[in-house]
Amino acid sequence: MFRKLGQVMASWSFKYLPDPSIFAVLLTFIAFGLGLALTNTTPLQMVVNWYKGFWELLTFSMQMALMVITASAVANAPLVRGWIAKIAATPKNSSHAVYMIALISIAISILHWGLALVLGSLLAKEVAKSLRKRSIPFEYGLMGAAAYLGQMTWHGGPSASIGLLIATPGHFLEKQIGVIPISDYMFNPVNIAVTILCLVLPPFFAWMIHPKPEEIKPLDADVAAYLDKDDAPAKAVAAAEQTLGDRLNNSWLIAFLLGTLGTVYIVYHFVTKGFALDLNIVNAIFFFAGIYLHGTMANYVKAVKDATGGVSGIIFQFPLYAGIMGIVRYSGLVDVMSKAIVGFSSEYMFYFWTFIMASIVNLFVPSGGGQWVVQGPIAMKSAELMHASYIKTALAVAYGNTWTNMLQPFWAIALLGITGLKARDVIGYATAVMILSFVVFALPLLFLPA
Repeated sequence: MFRKLGQVMASWSFKYLPDPSIFAVLLTFIAFGLGLALTNTTPLQMVVNWYKGFWELLTFSMQMALMVITASAVANAPLVRGWIAKIAATPKNSSHAVYMIALISIAISILHWGLALVLGSLLAKEVAKSLRKRSIPFEYGLMGAAAYLGQMTWHGGPSASIGLLIATPGHFLEKQIGVIPISDYMFNPVNIAVTILCLVLPPFFAWMIHPKPEEIKPLDADVAAYLDKDDAPAKAVAAAEQTLGDRLNNSWLIAFLLGTLGTVYIVYHFVTKGFALDLNIVNAIFFFAGIYLHGTMANYVKAVKDATGGVSGIIFQFPLYAGIMGIVRYSGLVDVMSKAIVGFSSEYMFYFWTFIMASIVNLFVPSGGGQWVVQGPIAMKSAELMHASYIKTALAVAYGNTWTNMLQPFWAIALLGITGLKARDVIGYATAVMILSFVVFALPLLFLPA
């Protein structure tokens, strides 16, 4: 049954899922139509709302682009390639590789979603190359989906956008719900149960849907070429003796001094702020680690240049999703959707329906913090009317935000850039695991106390 579901969803994805850029455009049209049909917004105002949001993710786009580039540059350093290669050589077959990648990605995601996205993607790529060298057939799309599973399980940990926002003094809902410590959010009984289930069930589901050896699809020619090309380590730039400029380019001292500047700040950050991870500090770690690992600025610049091709999807698609967020947020469409929950929900079913609504909203606003800005006020007002727990309501929104990430290629853009896969290779398998993992979130929300 599990394997059949994986085959059906993979086949559906391969046949019908368009390129992520087309998916973003289609979602734009759907959001536009729903806004016109369900709100009092005029077509012109809807266009204004769309454009108002269009440029709101520029900073985030650059952060995500740097995450892909700097992580890929680190992975291409000889020392790191050796470490990852040792782990990648562990699986003896494709199904074991899928389970290992899923478990590692999910475990890291509980600490930080960004680290899970990058390291899981890098691991999937290196495992694929290892199996390819050993002439072991493997389902690369499912391995990519396994690496992507961390984006379904991260929103209960210390990097949870919603948890961090409601724990911050002065947050925009403080007058209504107060400041809720991140420890109360993370160690809520519901979240503890969900976290444990996330570590146990999704890796098992990913393993179970693996096709039989004779059903494994061969690699696309372009993906195979990408893996083979990337298998050649970056060559060190020879130090030239003729000019001062060449000697500066290949100076280990310049690279060391710049890396030291970055390291001093990173240490200062953790000493003064504790283990507070955000996108900037994660990117800083990869950025300066890459400089150290490559030894010279010339080698590092070459590694960065080689990795830059993987971010074209981020540069093009993120403004489209920001525009969708503008439509949903500024037209009041999310208000209409969320208020519908109160109309047909009982106190017992409230958290479940909040989760379902959040999973739908996530398709249009695929950002934890962004979705909370849009849906948070309505969810908290609904919780107040239903005399429900604010923390459990916040968790329900958080779980919905991550659950349908498996159907939404927004967060997979970075993974695709690192692995060389296409969205249609990954999303079908990821959706199959998403369907099976419904119980991971639904049962604790339905049966555990707040």
